[in-house]
Amino acid sequence: MSATENLSTAGLRVILDKQRAASLASDPWSAEQRIELIGRAIGLLVEHEQALIEALSADFGHRSALFSRGSEVLSPLASLKQTQAELAQWMQPEARHTEAGEGWVEYQPLGVVGIVTAWNVPGNMVFKGLAGALAAGNRVMIKPSEFNPHTSALIAKLIASVYGEDEVAVVTGGADVGQAFCSLPFDHLLFTGATSIGKHVLRAAAENLVPVTLELGGKSPTIISRSADFQAAASKIVVGKLLNAGQLCVAPDYVFVPEESVEAFIAVAKAVVAKMFPTLKDNPEYTSLINSRHHQRLLGYLDEARAAGVELIELNPAGEDLCQAHHKIVPTLLRNPGDQLQVMQDEIFGPLLPIKPYKDFAEVLAFINARPRPLALYWFGSDAAEEALVLKRTTSGGVTLNGVMSHAAIESLPFGGVGASGMGNYHGIDGFRTFSHAKAVFRAGK
Repeated sequence: MSATENLSTAGLRVILDKQRAASLASDPWSAEQRIELIGRAIGLLVEHEQALIEALSADFGHRSALFSRGSEVLSPLASLKQTQAELAQWMQPEARHTEAGEGWVEYQPLGVVGIVTAWNVPGNMVFKGLAGALAAGNRVMIKPSEFNPHTSALIAKLIASVYGEDEVAVVTGGADVGQAFCSLPFDHLLFTGATSIGKHVLRAAAENLVPVTLELGGKSPTIISRSADFQAAASKIVVGKLLNAGQLCVAPDYVFVPEESVEAFIAVAKAVVAKMFPTLKDNPEYTSLINSRHHQRLLGYLDEARAAGVELIELNPAGEDLCQAHHKIVPTLLRNPGDQLQVMQDEIFGPLLPIKPYKDFAEVLAFINARPRPLALYWFGSDAAEEALVLKRTTSGGVTLNGVMSHAAIESLPFGGVGASGMGNYHGIDGFRTFSHAKAVFRAGK
């Protein structure tokens, strides 16, 4: 079966109707059947690891093979295998207390789930979404990003090689196909992407009252407490920021540093980059930006900040000129940029890191709470009272303490946003429940 490309709304509806008819034609898939279906996805990742890495590099112009293997192969593999191991337990009816009679909850497949993925870690999103949707017993339609033409085409081909179109189908194409896809009457829609696009997705889904899980973005703040192991904290933040050249939805977006420690942070950042990336231009581990538009967007942030008198600290150990490099950009620290600048308004999604000096910790919480709720928040420190204050007084999709991004990789924790950074969550049992209908059942006593 060949991959499906550039379908009209009617063509997309044909696939949806085929999947819905298949889901209604027989009993829901058993645990054994779901485990087998998930096993097919595992087989694809194992057998085609190198092809996925090469497709991703072709899409980015250059991408770290080490990062691609970890994010697009090993991480979803772990999720799929853990889902296989635990889904029989998740499927069990859940007893509930009642005053009389017998009550329980049964987790029932919704029917057909739509999944729309972003370009930055496409394999990760496709296969982790697939894990939850299949675990819950659903048929699945997937629309990967058009910004990853090589990767999207490969995933479509691979999925079609092991699944029938009435089980899992991948459709590719541009924004018009994406718009038509999000307008379909799915039983649930999972969308990962920009907040601005998420608003359009929610409007389209509302026409058919389709429940939606939105995994969006936001400016994830990072805080170094005065009680932190400063060297370890600064090192982890810089390393995390430069993974995939900052093109991760949970990347640290800006960092609060005690005002007396700003110079020390800059020194640590320089040392970390010198060790990680002694060269940038031809370094196979330093990833390019996805395309010219995003490259120009980041250069525009720097131009605006420079014109406003912001000190820019380039982390360029070999002093290379990256003008001729394929959409690569020098990692850059921005010392205390004004809040009105675009770099402090937009999600950065690149290797630029604003440093916000602070005197009193109350300033930090006030700054964060005056802005849209972020997808992630990071705090480094050893002061238990301050840690509790951060957790109680801020709201974000998730938190990692004394680290960055790790919470998003823990399969037993829900992953999702809040407010402007999204709604709903998935991963592990939370994905199973998101893609299931929790049906209340009561048997009256005699």
